Amino acid sequence: MNVKRYFAPTAREALRALKEALGPDAIVLSNRAVDGGVEILALPGDAVGALQAANRATMGARSGGQGRVADESASGSRPQAEAVQRAPAPLADEGDFQVSLSALAASAARSAARGGQRAEPSAESAGPVVRPFNPPRIETADYAMRGREALLRSASARGRSDQASAPAVTRAAAQGDEFGGARVRELQETNARLMSELAGIRGMIERQLAGFAWGETRRHAPARAAMLGELLEAGFSAAIARKLVEAVPEDASRTEAREAVGSMLDRMMRARSSDEDLLDRGGVYALVGPTGVGKTTTTAKLAARCVVRHGAGKLALITTDGYRIGAQEQLRIYGRILGVPVYSVRDGADLRQTLAGLRNKHMVLIDTMGMSQRDRLVGEQAAMLSAAGDVRRLLLLNATARGDTLDDVVRAYAGNDLAGCIFTKVDESAALAPALDVAVRHELDIRYLTNGQRVPEDLHLPNRAYLLHRALREHAGESPWRLDGDEAGMLLAAAGMGA
Repeated sequence: MNVKRYFAPTAREALRALKEALGPDAIVLSNRAVDGGVEILALPGDAVGALQAANRATMGARSGGQGRVADESASGSRPQAEAVQRAPAPLADEGDFQVSLSALAASAARSAARGGQRAEPSAESAGPVVRPFNPPRIETADYAMRGREALLRSASARGRSDQASAPAVTRAAAQGDEFGGARVRELQETNARLMSELAGIRGMIERQLAGFAWGETRRHAPARAAMLGELLEAGFSAAIARKLVEAVPEDASRTEAREAVGSMLDRMMRARSSDEDLLDRGGVYALVGPTGVGKTTTTAKLAARCVVRHGAGKLALITTDGYRIGAQEQLRIYGRILGVPVYSVRDGADLRQTLAGLRNKHMVLIDTMGMSQRDRLVGEQAAMLSAAGDVRRLLLLNATARGDTLDDVVRAYAGNDLAGCIFTKVDESAALAPALDVAVRHELDIRYLTNGQRVPEDLHLPNRAYLLHRALREHAGESPWRLDGDEAGMLLAAAGMGA
């Protein structure tokens, strides 16, 4: 027979599943509470009829063999007893379910054994075997409480077991994480060493190739090699120096090489020889740059040139420098001297409101607060000026600074609203090559040069001949910055570049 097992959280749900699977005539053999719910064992309804038919066939066989001798009956009972012994035992997980096919077979075998000692009833008198019906247990309130208590006890036991095993699991996980982290760190260190070694090998090869290239250049184009050395010692970057000496023919003399480099630099330089597009067109211009570059003084110089050309009524000055002591007062003094109104603003909203009231002015100059190019306020300042309307910026570059410092300044203040640059402190600079190099590489318009504190005398338009002379001027023979012999080639080799 096919005994079915049904499991559900409650007896009602288990009986519902049983009825859906076996129908309303199913026979419930047993039910019991287990961990997590209720278990019911049942048979299909037609299994009882098959069982009764098998029992009647067994009884008929016993009544037909009454006339045989006793030894034959006894011998016939032994196979049945062996069959009983070979009958499968009840399943271990059926627990309290003891009514099974094996039990029925054992009962039939015992009846057959007793038939050899006493007469069996006739087939007519033997009626069908009626087994009592065992109805399913009803889940009462106390039974449900007992089931829930059993579930709680089982859950608490599992919780205690998990808590007992948690420290061991945690320790094992920690050990595994520690081992994995150590392995990852070891691999990272190995990769870092490998990359460092590869970078060293690459640098060595590049320096050797650059040295070979420098040697070839000195043999085939000595004037080009000499001019390259002069550009490097003047302060030009290796990239611009290489581009400039490309204009020098291989058979050129030193004078021809200098002229060729000067012509090339003149074509690459974007120097404005007139300020008509700035002063005559007018607009709103903000002077920006690092601290100490001369923004306030340059603002006063530009204001004086505008007053001379258009009059004091066409100009207004605005200062946003509320940080430096005396900055606003310094600009106000210049404004009183020129007869120009000076306005002080605190934030972007104040700046927008002030500019809205100055719409009828031909030019408005804004003196901004100086800050380091690495300060995060540089971006906030650019955003404030951009949000104020059509404000263009003029970047002030200190001509005495190194080329890499000027590079940082230009990158920090770069933007579409950058109208050009102004070289300040030209009179203090030994060479203009770094400032020109940065302006050429970043394609900046050179608007003005300042070479002193006088207002407005020390503000000049860029003179190309003067800039080229100052940029290409050779160092004196006793200068410690002068390159001798193959030192220029050594610099190029150290930078990984050939001539």
